[in-house]
This record gives sequence, C-alpha cells and structure tokens, in this order.
Amino acid sequence: MTSETATASAAVPPGAASRQGPPGRASADRPPTPWQQRLRRFGYVEPPRGDARERLVVPLPEPGGWWRRVPWLSGRCADLLARWSGWGGPLLVALLAGVLRFWHLGSPRAVIFDETYYAKDAWALLRHGYESSWPDNANQLILAHPQKIPLGLDPSYVVHPPVGKWIIALGEWAFGLNPFGWRFMVALLGSLAVLMVCRIGRRLLRSTALGCLAGLLMAVDGLEFVMSRASLLDLIVMFFVVAAFGALLVDRDAARARLAAALPADGQPDARAGAATRLGARPWRIAAGVLLGLAGASKWNGLVYVAAFGVLTLLWDAGARRTAGAWRPYRAVARRDLGPAFLSLVPVALLTYLASWTGWFVTDRGYFRHWADGRGGTWSWIPAPLRSLWHYQYQVYEFNVHLTQPHTYQSNPWSWLVLGRPVSYFYESPKPGQDGCHAAGGCAREVLAIGTPLLWWTACFALAYLLYRWALRRDWRAGAVLCGVAAGYLPWFLYQERTIFLFYAVVFVPFLCLAVAMMLGALLGPRGAPERRRMWGAVGAGTLVLLIIWNFIYFFPLYTGMTIPLDAWRHRMWLDTWI
Repeated sequence: MTSETATASAAVPPGAASRQGPPGRASADRPPTPWQQRLRRFGYVEPPRGDARERLVVPLPEPGGWWRRVPWLSGRCADLLARWSGWGGPLLVALLAGVLRFWHLGSPRAVIFDETYYAKDAWALLRHGYESSWPDNANQLILAHPQKIPLGLDPSYVVHPPVGKWIIALGEWAFGLNPFGWRFMVALLGSLAVLMVCRIGRRLLRSTALGCLAGLLMAVDGLEFVMSRASLLDLIVMFFVVAAFGALLVDRDAARARLAAALPADGQPDARAGAATRLGARPWRIAAGVLLGLAGASKWNGLVYVAAFGVLTLLWDAGARRTAGAWRPYRAVARRDLGPAFLSLVPVALLTYLASWTGWFVTDRGYFRHWADGRGGTWSWIPAPLRSLWHYQYQVYEFNVHLTQPHTYQSNPWSWLVLGRPVSYFYESPKPGQDGCHAAGGCAREVLAIGTPLLWWTACFALAYLLYRWALRRDWRAGAVLCGVAAGYLPWFLYQERTIFLFYAVVFVPFLCLAVAMMLGALLGPRGAPERRRMWGAVGAGTLVLLIIWNFIYFFPLYTGMTIPLDAWRHRMWLDTWI
C-alpha cells in the first residue's frame, strides 16, 4: 500500500559506507533485492528514485489554466474561475446528485422496508431520548389523515447504536414524522458523500477530472441512490467512513510534508531524518478517529474500519519514512508512530461511541438501563450504568451473530459484486386507471435496492486491475482503495449462515467508484502518451461512462417507485434472481 516509496529497506552491512554515501545519508542507487528481480518477470516496476522531497510532496492539480483561453472572459474573472476550479467541478457534481436524490423524496408515501424500525426509533429518541415501543398498527396511523402518532413510554429492544437514528431524527424535527422528514437527512448525507468522493478522488489521484468522474459515477449508482432515499442506517455509516478516509488522506499529505521539510537542502534521502523525525500533532487523524467512532455508533460494521484504516495509516507512515531515507522504516514507525496512531484512532473512536449513548444514560427508561443496579460480582466497582450498557451490548452482539431467520431477499456476499440478489424495498401492482397506470396489462411500482449493473460489473474488472497495480506496480493508491473495499466487504464472509443483504455493500460503493475512475484514468493514458493513444483512450473511457449513465437512466423507474407498464418492468429484470 505504501509502494510508491519502495526503496530498499534492508540494513546497510558494516563496511559498506563507501558505497552507501556519507553517514546518515541513504543511497539513491541501491541495487534491487532478489525478490524485486524475480517480480520483474511479472511486470513489477521499481518506483522512481531521486529527489526525496519531490516524491514525498506530490503537488495537487494546478488550477485550470484553460479558463484564461476563453475569449469572452476577462482576465480577473478567468483567474477567479481557475482558482476555484478544484471546487467548482465537485460542487456541480454534488448539485446534480442532490437534485436527483431530493426529487420526489417523499414518494412512495409509505414506510418502506426497514424504515419501519429506524424512522420510528428516531422519533422516539427525539421525544424521549431512548427508543420506546409502538403498537402494531403504528405505520397506518402515522400515514393516516389526520395523522396519529401512538408513541408509547415503555422501552424498546433495539440492536443498533443511536447515532444514525439521531441523524434521521433531525429531519423529522424539521419536517415532521412523514416520509420526506425521515428521509431528508439521509438524502442530504448521500449528496454530500458525492462531494467528498470528488474531493477525495482529486487528492488521491492528483486529478480534478478523475475526482469528479469518481463522484459522478457514485451520483449515478443505483444502490447509493436508493439508499440515499430511504431512512436506513447503512448510508450513514458510509458517509462517516468516507469522511474518515478523506481525513486520513489529508493527514498523510501533512505528515509527508513534515518529513520533506526535515530533509537536507539538496532533497536527498537522509537516514537520520527519515527515522528520527517526529511528525508532531496530527489533528486530521484524530478527526478520523471521531468519524470512525460515529460510523460504529451508527452500525457496528463501521468499527471494522478502525482497524483497517489504522493499519493503512501506519503503512503510509512506513512508506513515507522509507522515502525519506529510513533504512528500517517499520522499526521507525513502531518507535515514533504506532503509539500516537493507536491513541488517535482506537480510544477516540471508543469514547465517541460511548458518548453516542448519552440519551440512554441521562434517561431512566432505556432498555436494560438499570440492569446492573444492585448487582454485585467481580466488576461491581464499575459504575452500574456502564455495566448495564456493557450487558446491553453483549445481548446485541448475540442477536446480530445468531440472526439466521430466512428472508426472501437475503443474499450471500459472494454474489454482491455481480448483483446476484437485490432487495425490493417496496412493490405495488396498480390496475389500469390507478396511480397513473395506463397499460392494459397492468403496471408495477417498485423501489429496488440494486447497483447500476454496468457500473458494478465494470468495478469487478477495476478491482482486478487495482490488485495488479498494488501487487506488481506498487501503487499505494490502489492499495488504499482496495483497503476500503476489503474492510466493508470481506468481514461478511465470516457470517455465511447469518441473514445478510446486498444493501450492506453501500458502505464500500465509494471505493468501487474510485477504482473505476482509476482504471479509466489508466485507459486515458499518461499525459506524455501519443495523441492517437490519448484519443482512443478518451473514446473508450467516454463511451463506458455514457453507457453507465444510460444504464442508470434505464433503471431509474425501479429506483424511485415510478409507475411503469408491467412489460417494461419485466424487461428490466435482467436476471431471474432479481424478481
């Protein structure tokens, strides 16, 4: 993952100072190791050597100079547009995503799929500070005219932490307990996530165009789109995970800039500077710890990213120290960076998670709130509320691990990337003359949680390409994206018997879009490639992007619950498992 900095890290043997340069100075021309020589047969390319400062601090894209060539723009206006081009493109893509997600957000006017839990739990948190009980006919009463809200006082047993439901409650506080209200904040976060992916892609790939392309791909992904229009928790987890990834990217650049500043004036690698330089306060990494805590406090699968991103940031530090000249970069990381990284992520995330239960602590009627009162035992010295919460979390863990009740739309993670079994959130069969149905054979209305097929199938090839880039080209960007996919995807293979669904995959959708953008960037070719090569690359990449957009438009009725003829619905069921 840190491979762009992969100069040889072996210790210099005694008596080799004459060929390794002055004391404290790392060599710029160390011979390749035997392992590197074997990898060359499979396409391995050693990273460029030379000025370490330039390799540590890769500049962000320059403002778009083509604005200055527009004849009807004044020089000052062109300079202003060029200066803001890094934000202008991402904001336009995010605006497009927002318009799509907020369009008829209250439709269908129904409680779809698991909204029956989270929308009502959010309202209970807003009113009582804890999740409370509802009668069996609560959905009908909430949607009735006039509306009735039969919220009870008895605590309700819930199996997910409260942050995601508090976020949903903000929309209900602003717009009321109705479909638009309980979907508002999720749609807002889904739109902002597109903006973050644009900016993250720009920083990761050092290209504003590729960053905007990654954001555009996510804007037209069906799964992220549907999840942005339903008050479920998984998109909220995704939002915080992406934000944490962006914060760690900023931290990476800042840490490398500090190492570059510690190098000698000639910019050559220096063993002492690479190994001994302290990287100082790292507020962006602390921010990532808070964001990962919020992800886990929305749904537990977000906590996996604490470990994954923790390892990732340490590998980034090792790569930076190797580039700066450290002969034993992992030893240097263990001495200088391991402790601060752990403290910045793990305790911060856990404290954030604990703080998310404030409503449960300050009220008296939460589920298991007084379980530990009057109980003795080995751990009786711990305050009773903390022991009660621990007991509650253990019960939730037992529930989640042993949830094996069959469901019509459950799917195995092996089928997720190829969209083997999507989830139907809502389905109706309007008769002719009802709900805008004008087809003699009847109509269908469905909200189907499924990714844009061409995008996801392209992403399968993109992931294979990134594996090649990471393993044989030692491209740290590919490793970072693969880490984001793996942390959201691979843990589910441990629960083959558990009831799980495709929509859990929305957490790693942003990384799939970054993978496709990176592959398309390679298809375009490097800047120095022949014009003919660049032209055909642009034609191929542009055609693929247009096909993905068309595919999203084609499935748009299934994402939004529009009334379409039954034959048109059948034509969109490309696989039998989609029905």
